[in-house]
Amino acid sequence: MLAVLQTQAGDASTLYLGETARPQPGPGQLLLRVHAVGINRADIVQREGRYPAPAGASPLLGLEVSGEVVEVGAGVSGFAPGEAVFGLVGGGGYAEYAMLDASCALRKPDNLSHAEAASLPEAWMTAWFNLIELGQLKANEQVLIHAGASGVGAAAIQLARLHGAQVACTVGSAAKAAFCRGLGAQRAIEYHRQDFACELKAQGGVDLILDCVGARYLDANLHSLRSDGRLIVIGLMGGANAPLDLGRLLVKRLSLRGSTLRAQPEAVKARLSTALRDTIVPALAKGQLKLTLDRTFPLAEVRAAHAWLEGNHNLGKLVLTLA
Repeated sequence: MLAVLQTQAGDASTLYLGETARPQPGPGQLLLRVHAVGINRADIVQREGRYPAPAGASPLLGLEVSGEVVEVGAGVSGFAPGEAVFGLVGGGGYAEYAMLDASCALRKPDNLSHAEAASLPEAWMTAWFNLIELGQLKANEQVLIHAGASGVGAAAIQLARLHGAQVACTVGSAAKAAFCRGLGAQRAIEYHRQDFACELKAQGGVDLILDCVGARYLDANLHSLRSDGRLIVIGLMGGANAPLDLGRLLVKRLSLRGSTLRAQPEAVKARLSTALRDTIVPALAKGQLKLTLDRTFPLAEVRAAHAWLEGNHNLGKLVLTLA
């Protein structure tokens, strides 16, 4: 089958289209012919050699797919060849065929294209897991979403608003600020010219922060939190090591938690897939939430797609298409 391969770990120039063996479905799995695959920051970090695939997962890039069921593994019921499905995968999405655990498979609604469906799982499940399950977000709380115009950021802004929270976010430009306000953010702070910690502290601080930056923002994040505030770190774009002021942690009774979705047990991913199916997809259909698919690239243009994401040009999600 055709797939995106690498000459070696490195920048986008190491990616190329080549032939590799087609996977075979094991018990509980579906083999999909991939029509579209979402692009994520995790793909870039894996491409660079800093985020290896978990044991047993495909070493190919790609964590969310939409396509057509080709073959059903042993023990799977409720799915049949020819059905259009989408969902979160452990890897292998940048290819003509990919494996999807049946527990994470969702039937694609007719009102969604394959590209739109492929843009949903990683961003919305990450937002749900970290805001609702780990963050225990409550109505009327104040939440800060870093990188508000990213795929996860755009989903998190909308999910927080859907749950009645007040939302601030950080962005890199006026255009991204306008994009986030259009999604429901009450405040969009341009980090190049504004100190988000000072801005938020002056307004009384926030209860919950979703952070993909890491070390560079640690102290400012803790400064921004109210007493009993929660900080959830989901990425390390700004580094992994920073001094931690334990005094501030103790005095303000703060909680600090790290979180990744890819390493979660299948039972957790299945539960999050159910939330996507039962809450997010219906809310999209009703117009309560918005799709934030920025643009698509053909699989052959994977280098350009990665460059677009690394250049922070996107407003929402990027997707590779194969059909």
